Amino acid sequence: MGRLILLLGGARSGKSTYAEQWAKTNGGNVLFVATAQAFDEEMTTRIDLHRASRPAEWHTLETPQHLARALATQSHAVDTVIVDCMTLWVTNILLSFDDHATEASIHAETETQVTELLGYIAHHPATWLLVTNEVGMGVVPPTRLGRYFRDALGFANQRVASHADEVILLVAGLPWRLK
Repeated sequence: MGRLILLLGGARSGKSTYAEQWAKTNGGNVLFVATAQAFDEEMTTRIDLHRASRPAEWHTLETPQHLARALATQSHAVDTVIVDCMTLWVTNILLSFDDHATEASIHAETETQVTELLGYIAHHPATWLLVTNEVGMGVVPPTRLGRYFRDALGFANQRVASHADEVILLVAGLPWRLK
């Protein structure tokens, strides 16, 4: 079994930078799992900048959902896996439902995909760095969809944190070890 490190914090708190620096220093053969989807020009630009900033020797797997299934198809032997990020992964799960989806159906699918990923991680010898946003420290979202997202991501974060060897909260680029 590998080592699981959960990196969480607010937007622009330094989570991804921390993960990338950790991997550059300790990572060996690195697989970067990107969950973003380009729904508009601005996001396309962001994705392009992220691709260009990663070391050329890193492998990249781009998958918006079903991470465990996608990881099972990649053939690279790796020492470190960065999943960036769980926030967009859960967003993609939520957006796969129609407007009439229930909170229970969204929760069930999120739970299924998180369980699959944790099962995959448990049988893989790499060090895993999972990047996610902490969205439970702000105001209650004013929309049903916003509340479903906050709750689904909060659940996913709690599940991963309970299995993680380390949990690090980043605030203004500074790491606080929680576990």
